[in-house]
Amino acid sequence: MKYRRLGRTGLKVSEISLGSWLTYGKTVEDNTATKIIHKAYELGINFFDSANIYERGEAEKVMAKALKSFPRESYVITTKAWGKMGDGPNDRGLSRKHVYEQVHNSLKRMELDYVDIFYCHRYDTDTPVDETLRVIDDLVRQGKILYVGVSEWTAAQIEEAVGMADQKLLDRIVVNQPHYNMFHRYIEKEVIPVSEKYGIGQVVYSPLAQGVLTGKYSSGKIPENSRAGNDEINLGVKNFLNEDVLNKVTQLDHLAKELNTTLPALAIAWILRQKNVASALVGASRPEQIEMNVKGSDLELTAEVLEKIEEILA
Repeated sequence: MKYRRLGRTGLKVSEISLGSWLTYGKTVEDNTATKIIHKAYELGINFFDSANIYERGEAEKVMAKALKSFPRESYVITTKAWGKMGDGPNDRGLSRKHVYEQVHNSLKRMELDYVDIFYCHRYDTDTPVDETLRVIDDLVRQGKILYVGVSEWTAAQIEEAVGMADQKLLDRIVVNQPHYNMFHRYIEKEVIPVSEKYGIGQVVYSPLAQGVLTGKYSSGKIPENSRAGNDEINLGVKNFLNEDVLNKVTQLDHLAKELNTTLPALAIAWILRQKNVASALVGASRPEQIEMNVKGSDLELTAEVLEKIEEILA
């Protein structure tokens, strides 16, 4: 496993990280989740991602409990706030009240003194940015958060937050968590350039396009027990299952075989070609999936291979 600095910070995170979205506390049994997390740690992954909204805190509990057997200083763990956590008017968003309460609730669930990274899960149009940054800065000063991040913020929103932090002398954003893969590349145009300008790293989710870039849907048929076959968690997988995308997946798979590697490893290595990307965030429902994904950290793609990939994707 290789490690990269997270943005301009001195924090080193594994190029592959493990997330708990749609899996832990829901579709994967707790003992299986523990085996997956332990396998990830064994393979050198030191970066584990969760959020308060993932099964209303259950995913946080499962992940933190599985990591308890390892030294706290040996791993990086995250959580988030913004999403709806109750039926009250203040049970969502990025107000001082909601962020303060949710950070403490997450720490209590995970039985931790601090989280390494706290993300604003989305941008909150109802709360002034300086209010959100101020409460996060307070929590940083209290030692309950070490680093500040956002998820799926636009380039303009990131610039607004950086400017506000500098104006008010608050802790700056150092990481963004966007959706990024071969079929979803919007961050390349504005988000990455702005992030590079301010020393903000990317930790990208859905690097395998919700399983499409594993090749398991290449036949056009949906395998049993797959994400696309579960209406609760497919979240748009079926939108990828068209002739154009599947044809590209087939060509990419052939290219991977020519390189004596796998399609998932090729897709992850393609993401890691971006110097601004600190880590590719993967999910797993079986330990062997983690073993397959970490191979992307060892694969170096030549300029010629990258050109072939662009031709296929075009």
